[in-house]
Amino acid sequence: QVQLVESGGGLVQAGGSLRLSCAASGTIFSGNTMGWYRQAPGKQRELVATITSRGSRNYADSVKGRFTISRDNGENTLFLQMNSLKPEDTAVYYCNLIDGTFRRREFWGKGTLVTVSS
Repeated sequence: QVQLVESGGGLVQAGGSLRLSCAASGTIFSGNTMGWYRQAPGKQRELVATITSRGSRNYADSVKGRFTISRDNGENTLFLQMNSLKPEDTAVYYCNLIDGTFRRREFWGKGTLVTVSS
C-alpha cells in the first residue's frame, strides 16, 4: 500500500517558477516509475512527465525545456520544477506511481492546484 501526497501548488504569474513535491510512503519497491499528470478544468488528465527508478525521463512536448522531473536518492520523493510557466499550465497536478515488481500496482495522489495568472 502506497500513499502519495503532493505539495507546492499555488498561484504564480506567467513566466514564474514553482516547485512541486510528492511524498511517497508505504511499501515501495525499488523498481518503479513515478510521474506527474495534470488536469485542467473541462479537460482530461494528461501526462506531464515521468521518471523511472533508474532515472530515465520522459516529458510531454508542451513542457519540454521548461519543466524538470526528478526524484530523491531514497526514491520516495518526486519533484517537478516548473519554470517559464504559462497560463495554459494551470491545472491540478497529480503525482503517480506505478510498480510492477510482483503485480502491477498504480497509485495516485489527490493533487495540488497550480494557477498561472497572465
